[in-house]
Amino acid sequence: MTTNLRLPGRPEEITLPALLARNAAEHPDLPALSWREGDGAGWKTLSWGRVRREVAVLAAGYAALGVERGEHVLLMMGNRPEHWLSDLALVHLGAVPVTVYGTSAPEQIAHIARHSRARLAVVEGAGERDRWAPLLDDPGTPLERLVIAEAADAGPHTAYGSVYANGTRLHRADGFEKAWQETRPEDALTVVYTSGTTGDPKGVRLTHRNILLQSVRLDRGVHLPEHAEHVCYLPFAHIAERILGIYLPLLRAAHVRLVADPTAVAAAVRELRPVQFFGVPRVWEKLAAGVRAVLAGLPEEQRRAIDAAGDLARARAGHQERGEEVPAALEASYAGAKERVLDPLLRLAGLDRLVWTASATAPMPIDVVRFWAGWGITIMDAWGLTETSGVCTLNSNTPDGFRLGSVGRPIEGLELKVAPDGEILTRGATVFGGYLRPDGSVESAADAEGWFPTGDIGRLDEDGFLWLTDRKKELIITSNGKNVSPALVENTVKEHPLIGQALVHGDGRSYLVALLVLDPELAPAWAAARGITAPSLADLAEHPAVLEETARAVAAANARLNRTEQIKRYRLLAEEWGPATGELTPSLKLRRRVVREKYGTLIEGLYGEG
Repeated sequence: MTTNLRLPGRPEEITLPALLARNAAEHPDLPALSWREGDGAGWKTLSWGRVRREVAVLAAGYAALGVERGEHVLLMMGNRPEHWLSDLALVHLGAVPVTVYGTSAPEQIAHIARHSRARLAVVEGAGERDRWAPLLDDPGTPLERLVIAEAADAGPHTAYGSVYANGTRLHRADGFEKAWQETRPEDALTVVYTSGTTGDPKGVRLTHRNILLQSVRLDRGVHLPEHAEHVCYLPFAHIAERILGIYLPLLRAAHVRLVADPTAVAAAVRELRPVQFFGVPRVWEKLAAGVRAVLAGLPEEQRRAIDAAGDLARARAGHQERGEEVPAALEASYAGAKERVLDPLLRLAGLDRLVWTASATAPMPIDVVRFWAGWGITIMDAWGLTETSGVCTLNSNTPDGFRLGSVGRPIEGLELKVAPDGEILTRGATVFGGYLRPDGSVESAADAEGWFPTGDIGRLDEDGFLWLTDRKKELIITSNGKNVSPALVENTVKEHPLIGQALVHGDGRSYLVALLVLDPELAPAWAAARGITAPSLADLAEHPAVLEETARAVAAANARLNRTEQIKRYRLLAEEWGPATGELTPSLKLRRRVVREKYGTLIEGLYGEG
């Protein structure tokens, strides 16, 4: 929790620009934003004082393009300074930045452009330019101008550099201060478009009050060193990175390290050795796979020492999870083993200084949590939605603040209840006002008493911890009336490193079938370790050894599931699933309807097999 930073007012009464003004005035020399300008280049850093000057210049530049208060402006860039600074510059004008996933399909880009009624889009380079330019001639889209971050790719469009140059010439301090001071807490801060797992993305309108309260309450729920670095690698189109990579650092006067290539996050962690790290489950799985690969090459004696240290770490975590005091003898043994055995290896991965680690956005496989617990790293699983400004519940690094397998307790000021059908309802000041309509108005999604139906199924235990089951709309009801969580079954089979994606089907049927897809990174590594070579993932999917191992993976999953949940038939596909081919959303969530439609004949065939 931040203790030495003065809030410039009550969190429900201030706006985001007030935090930047405070940081620039009271912590002008603290590092705020760092990035690399090329492969092998060092870090370039802006202080909080310099950040505010850059934001003021850019605000003047965007104002010169005609950007007005309340106007939506679309952003499609990676995690680069132009994106981060433009976002804040637009907010200081009273405009509303709307970040679009770089992996969005053309029809999704068109939908967001039309629905948001944006006149301006700021995009990265030639690839993004070519995807957006056709919309300039689309009569159904009000888009009028593109700003291109990469100057060489601007062509007939506006270069970001010219926006900055005009801002330098036109900036007036009094106009900048007047613009942001006119913003009210109830004004829109951003619109975040949901992933669209069941249809077109919906625009979630979040206010300054929503975000400021979320940031303050999240800060109170975690215990971090002051001004800690944040490794920023998730897309800003996702509410998690907007909170962790923009808004929370502004509150905490923290230091954001932009990682432009998300596949380079492991290398960045090795170099930076952060004290905090947020990873979606897939990132934690890949980091675990990397550690396991290193362990496989160690001498047996060293592996035995690591196993023994891991047993101590897990025993200690068990006491903490139950809210018990760790026995002094166990604490001493663990501390010694960690220092001698675990820390040297963690240091190689850049994980030795971690004091807060978390995950959200998708269910965290229990075996991954247990793996990291064996290294003394407790991953604090959390749960939330775009519609709730991010986090609703979280585990905390405090005594009795963690339950393995749960997503924690509600954050301060947020109410939760479970409806008779198991759906989780939530209410509070961090819950959004509604979905954006094409005419700019907002459609409320809460009931008359303010309860928002989250669409998630779960239960609250006697200690107030929330345990998730599935998405309400995704529950399978078999022909004999049994409810099955497809995510539970899918996550169980995906615990094997070969399996990257899975879809379980069985609504109205007497048994479940599944489509399985190899993990494009871990499956080749698994094969190579066993001397199996294949020119492509498709060839690997047909290799006899891979087919045999897949059968074992399904059998192992079935052994842990009840009879109704077991996969009776399956097919290993010779394809990859991703956002570009439509099976996954830009945030890598499964589009069940798309997969069922695409592979409908194959699914029916699984039921027709003898």
